[in-house]
Amino acid sequence: MGLKIIENFDANFTLTPESKETLFNLLKNLEFLDQISQQLSDRITSIQFTELLFQPVPYSSQTPKGMPPEFEKYHNSDEHIIINVPPNFMFKAKIFKPSRLCAIYRLIK
Repeated sequence: MGLKIIENFDANFTLTPESKETLFNLLKNLEFLDQISQQLSDRITSIQFTELLFQPVPYSSQTPKGMPPEFEKYHNSDEHIIINVPPNFMFKAKIFKPSRLCAIYRLIK
């Protein structure tokens, strides 16, 4: 069985206003932010949701980090972290397509 190489993958998606509002409220929830902050180093006092979301993409020569190229600048940034949106957040926001999203947070030192 060989590997299927995907040359072009459409990572565009649209959220309904209701889904977007619900998801953003969950991603900005103070308990959730504290939970993420606790897993980071002691130098970080808190984090802030940048309201940037992206759909992970298959790894390829054009997308070596598994994300759309415009978001790669956040991958190695010392000022940002990228997390997978928890599946229960996607379900609560009634987002079924795409099935996975990543959120970008700014680290506050």
